[in-house]
Amino acid sequence: MQSEPSIFTRIINKEIPADVVYEDDKCIVIKDINPRARVHLLIIPKKPIATLFDLKPEDKDLMGHMMLLLPQIAQAQNLDGFKTQIHTGESGGQEVFHIHIHLLGN
Repeated sequence: MQSEPSIFTRIINKEIPADVVYEDDKCIVIKDINPRARVHLLIIPKKPIATLFDLKPEDKDLMGHMMLLLPQIAQAQNLDGFKTQIHTGESGGQEVFHIHIHLLGN
């Protein structure tokens, strides 16, 4: 487990600025600082969970909330289709060890 808060935790705690698109009591949605599509957003749970391997049964509602939020956020961005990615673990391309969903659309 990391000893210091992730960059996402620091963004959630308003210690680091970010371009916030949406926020509620369970998650925050920000613009990716290195976009790989016209719309590239990160849906980040406020609960710090390192990887999908670290999910617990009690995280089911949180993950469901995030999944249901994806089409709402996409529609608010005027997307009629989008792609999602969740990188898991270093060998899976995960760079920040606080789970997040990439929403990409053109």
